[in-house]
Amino acid sequence: MISTQRVIYCINPSCNNPINPVGDSLCTSCQTPLVHRYLWAIGSFSRKIPPGTKVADRYEVITYQIWLDTQPGLPPDVPEELPKEVVPYLRLYQERLHIPQAYGFARSFEEDGSDILLLENVPIDETGHIYPTITDAWEQATAVRQVYWLWQILQLWTPLSELGVARSLLVLDNLRVQGWCVRLLELVETFHETSLHDETSLQNLGQYWQPWVASAKTSVAEKLKNIVQQMCETEVELEAISTQLNELLLSSVAELPLSLKVSGASDTGPVMIQNEDSYYPTGSNNLDHSILPLSIVCDGIGGHEGGEVASQLAVQSLKLQVRALLAEVAEQTELVPPKLLQEQLEASLRVVNNVIYARNQEQKRQGRERMATTLVMAVQVPQRVQTTAGWRSENAHELYLVNVGDSRAYWITRNYCQLLTVDDDVATREVRFARSLYRKALLRPDATALTQALGTKDAESLHIKIQRFILEEDGILLLCSDGLSDNNWVEQSWQDYATAVLTRQLTVEDAVRNLINLANTKNGHDNTSVVLTYCRVSSEYLVPFTPTQQSLEIVETKQQEQQEQEDSTSFTESSQALLDLDLDLDISEEPFISPKIPSTLIRKPNRNKRLVMLARVLALLVGSTSLGLFAWLQLNPQGFQQMCRQLPQGMQQLCLPGD
Repeated sequence: MISTQRVIYCINPSCNNPINPVGDSLCTSCQTPLVHRYLWAIGSFSRKIPPGTKVADRYEVITYQIWLDTQPGLPPDVPEELPKEVVPYLRLYQERLHIPQAYGFARSFEEDGSDILLLENVPIDETGHIYPTITDAWEQATAVRQVYWLWQILQLWTPLSELGVARSLLVLDNLRVQGWCVRLLELVETFHETSLHDETSLQNLGQYWQPWVASAKTSVAEKLKNIVQQMCETEVELEAISTQLNELLLSSVAELPLSLKVSGASDTGPVMIQNEDSYYPTGSNNLDHSILPLSIVCDGIGGHEGGEVASQLAVQSLKLQVRALLAEVAEQTELVPPKLLQEQLEASLRVVNNVIYARNQEQKRQGRERMATTLVMAVQVPQRVQTTAGWRSENAHELYLVNVGDSRAYWITRNYCQLLTVDDDVATREVRFARSLYRKALLRPDATALTQALGTKDAESLHIKIQRFILEEDGILLLCSDGLSDNNWVEQSWQDYATAVLTRQLTVEDAVRNLINLANTKNGHDNTSVVLTYCRVSSEYLVPFTPTQQSLEIVETKQQEQQEQEDSTSFTESSQALLDLDLDLDISEEPFISPKIPSTLIRKPNRNKRLVMLARVLALLVGSTSLGLFAWLQLNPQGFQQMCRQLPQGMQQLCLPGD
């Protein structure tokens, strides 16, 4: 049936007049935000259904294989027994940043035809247009982004191979890009016939990369060609290729400047009495010598005298451990691999978990009385690296993201908002175990109940996901508790704040306050904590962030210590006694084992290297000054000449341009 009017239904079940024109943002009747959910239809038959067709009296075909669910408030059809083709999507749910999710099924028009699988979270924008392929976007991309795309593909190679869908990375039209992020349209099963046994070998992947590498940016082309040649001609190990590609990625991005501005705040909310959230850094700060390049949001669990203790203990403990880890990294003369840094961060989380867990056991807390906390944490690791241009940079732009529970992290630019984390709740568990599609799992009464948090169980039962990202574009990293993220208010409202911050029309501090006000107004049922970091890599308004090794070892300023003491006074006496006991007995006696880099990676810098580094710094200062003067001459020649005339007569001839 051909639709004559494009309409979309409001998701509010109480709405008196739910029918609205497609494209409207709010329901005309009840002012509920309208959901435009674009889906990707799988299968050869779906490619034949023409645009304008209405399928199952619900899905409107926008263009071939792109469908709009006009009734997004209704659950999609799901068979009792899930087809085999769906299982890889479910097992790969943790990779939802790159992999689409199974949404539901639509009955095929053909007699005896199989149902059409519909995918959500696909690389389609909010207007129904598909994102470009890597091939189409390649030549316009920066050198850093070109290498970053290849790095992401390589990281997906193993999990997709294990589920027999690595061929998804070898279909060029299937690989789409949303800014920095590689996203797949669908999963493609690998053939298992003997003649095609090597279809998804590393050699085959290298061959697919060859056309891209042939037109790569000059600064990375030679090294990329060498890497791809190894993939194509030798039986090289995946780890060896990964190491080389990582070194090229970090040396490329290290040429970019990096400026970070961070602000955080927490609010009890309109209905709660006690604030069980904790966050870092408190207040508003540029990431300078006294502030760690670290942001944390913890949402405490366990009620009065429990949740706030667990969340505060987690924040204070992790500050100490991250400080120790960064100090170790700062001493290295070689790059510390991502896997090793992830292992060290995971070890830190397990230590914190066991401290809270042990306290629960000692105090015989049971059930809802057990203290615990969610966590979302971002660590910017400023490794030293030799850039592709040959100079030594103090920052390789690495960002490590950790989450346990349902506190979230978002990456926001002028063009998009990306959810970076996956909630640890019952609905997610059902999907990961391939027992249910996500939309069906959300109908469970316990769908949002947490399946893990720090402190509820022994650390051996924790499943910690640690992701590594590269800061290579201007953007906002938003960490928040579910007081803000519930009901998808970040996804619905990000444009109201992000553009203003990124264009410097709204300060980071004001954006944080506005987001907390949004949470209190739209949700209002819980505490809300927000830590927002504005990351800038463009040269405009540049203030480079290059902390030295010494800055990592400097303790907080007296002002920050006073602020933290003031924060702690909100605890009740018994809660503070618990926290003091943990900190005095555990931290002072160093049970938080400082993450150690293996001795084989540790190098002590010698005097000659320090002299060389000093010379490079001086050369950089001279070069920067020269570039600054040149820029001044170009932008304001009259002001520049006026300054020159104030110099001694002998220097004016060096400064003033000739006639």
